[in-house]
Amino acid sequence: MKILLLGGSSFLGRAYASDALARGHEVTTFNRGRTTADLPGVETVRGDRDHADDLARLVEGRSWDAVVDTSAQQPAQAAASAALLRGRADHYTFVSSVHAFADWPAGTVTEDSPLHPCPADTPPGQPPGNPLKAGCERAVLDGFGAERSLILNSGLLIGPHENGGRLPWWLERMARGGRVLAPGDRRRTMQVIDVRDFAAFGLDLLTAGTTGRYVTTAPPGLLTFGQWLETCREVAGAADTELVWVDDAALLAEGPDQVEPWSELPLWAPDVPELTGVWLADTGRARAAGLRCRPFAETARDTWEWLRNRGPAEDTDAEGRKGRKEAAVRQGIEPAKEQRLLAAFG
Repeated sequence: MKILLLGGSSFLGRAYASDALARGHEVTTFNRGRTTADLPGVETVRGDRDHADDLARLVEGRSWDAVVDTSAQQPAQAAASAALLRGRADHYTFVSSVHAFADWPAGTVTEDSPLHPCPADTPPGQPPGNPLKAGCERAVLDGFGAERSLILNSGLLIGPHENGGRLPWWLERMARGGRVLAPGDRRRTMQVIDVRDFAAFGLDLLTAGTTGRYVTTAPPGLLTFGQWLETCREVAGAADTELVWVDDAALLAEGPDQVEPWSELPLWAPDVPELTGVWLADTGRARAAGLRCRPFAETARDTWEWLRNRGPAEDTDAEGRKGRKEAAVRQGIEPAKEQRLLAAFG
């Protein structure tokens, strides 16, 4: 098949490109060239999807069997690409997120859960927010129709080339050794999916011409937070690292050392009502369609290997910054703050 990737050079787009090339497909990528390099073997078209002239140049003399959109963050972006490509491609995969569901993360979500009420014609340049993904979905469906569209509501993606800094932060923190602040309940289950498994499932559906919506992440209960941290410690070879578990209430207590869930201790989701469903998305439809998830230990090992050998253009430093050429996305607690909390509770 001839496949167009809107994005295609970093993390999820890279995973799609790598798998598609391995299957013998012809791959075109369209991106600005500001993050990592495109993989050898793809046709690269440089451009900004917010610029109509760049989009027009992309389609000049080209057509594809399918489009995979991993990069739209604004409904206007999705609307423009879907309108331009509907006569030049037969199938459109849009990678959305569980963030698009109005009930997430407070409640369990399925493919039939209500979306945020964000319209397809939302003006461009909106501040980042969960409802925008719902608007992107509507824009794709308006442009390609339900009979030619595939929506994948992604859970949390991890793996080699990760640019969110969450798994890399924990691996690098374990490698530094010493006493490590371990937040919350070690028995709390998680839902994370290796980016390669996500891309493989997406390509399986694409090549079969599948349409519809799939909540795409690991099944509930496959991994606990305690197993996450223990595996990170083992993979990083941190035999002298001690996990110091501190309960949710202590970390959430008001004061100068209150800890921000999710980011200061990446993926820590305390047991509070507003996060009840964060790790409970229903993946039954995806699993019935063939989704398979590798063991977390394999993902952690491969990510650690990448971290030790990555190049500067892919660098994610100890604070979890998203590449040297992109705006900083802070992940991880300040060492001094961690030490104060360990002294107080450990």
